[in-house]
Amino acid sequence: MLRCFLTSLFLLVGATSTSAQSVGSDLISLEDRYATEGWEAVGRLDIGTFGQFCTATLIRDQLLLTAAHCVYNEAGDLRASNTMTFRAALRNGRAEATRDIIRVVPHPNFVPEDEGISRKNIATDIAVLELAQAIRLSSVQPFPISSRPRRGDEVAIVSYGMNRPEAPSLQKSCNILGRVEGTVVTNCDTEPGSSGSPVFKVENGRTAIVSVVSAGAPDNPTPITYGTSLQEPLRVLLAEFAARGPARPGGTQRLMLSGERNDTGARFVKVGE
Repeated sequence: MLRCFLTSLFLLVGATSTSAQSVGSDLISLEDRYATEGWEAVGRLDIGTFGQFCTATLIRDQLLLTAAHCVYNEAGDLRASNTMTFRAALRNGRAEATRDIIRVVPHPNFVPEDEGISRKNIATDIAVLELAQAIRLSSVQPFPISSRPRRGDEVAIVSYGMNRPEAPSLQKSCNILGRVEGTVVTNCDTEPGSSGSPVFKVENGRTAIVSVVSAGAPDNPTPITYGTSLQEPLRVLLAEFAARGPARPGGTQRLMLSGERNDTGARFVKVGE
C-alpha cells in the first residue's frame, strides 16, 4: 500500500513540478560546535537499548517534535517514555544538552501499521515528547512553526541517519515539489534514522519548521521525501497534549508561529529493524 501511494504521489507532483531540480546527495556533516551553530535544537532521539534512533527538534523549551511512527514499537505498541533520551546537537559523543523523556503523545489520528503507513497516516505522522527538564540554554533555541510551504520553495533538512549517527547532517538546499492531501513532498535526501527530521524554510530572515520527515522513497532515481503538512495537524496534536494535563507547572505548551517572539531566547524502515 505504501509503495503504491508513494508512487502515486511522485507522479502527481512530478507532473506539476518540472522546474524543480534534484540536488543529489549534498549533505554537510556538522561535526564541530561552529558547524552546528544555529541548529542546536535538532538532536538525536535515542530509543531503547539496541541503537535505534530518530531525529527530533525542540519547539518549546520542554517539548520536542518528531515522527509518530518513531514512538511505536514493531508490534504497534506505544513505547514507554523512559526508553527514550534526547541529545541536542549530538556530535561525536558530546551533546549540548541531554534530557530524559517523561511523556509521549502521538497525533490522535495516527494508527501504527505492520507494513508502511497509509496516506492518512503520513499526514498525521507527528508526535510531541515532553522533556523531564526544560532546556534553557542560549545556545539551544527552539524553532518556530511556519505556515504551509508552497511548491518550489527552497528548504533545508538537518538530520541524523543510519550511516551517519554520530553527528547531524545539513542539506542546505532542496525544494518542495508539492503538497498532496496533507503531505509535503520534497526532493531532499534522507535515509533511515532521518524520520522525525525537521524541514526548514527561511522566512523574513528567520528559520522555521514547515514539515517533519515521515517517509522516503529510496528506490527512486532521484531523492524523494514525504512529510506532514504541519499547522493543522500540530494544532490538533498540541490540543491533545494539553487535554492530558499541563505540560509543565503553571501552564500548557502552545504552538509558536513564525514571527512570534521566542520567550526562551522517514519512514524508511520501521523503528526496531
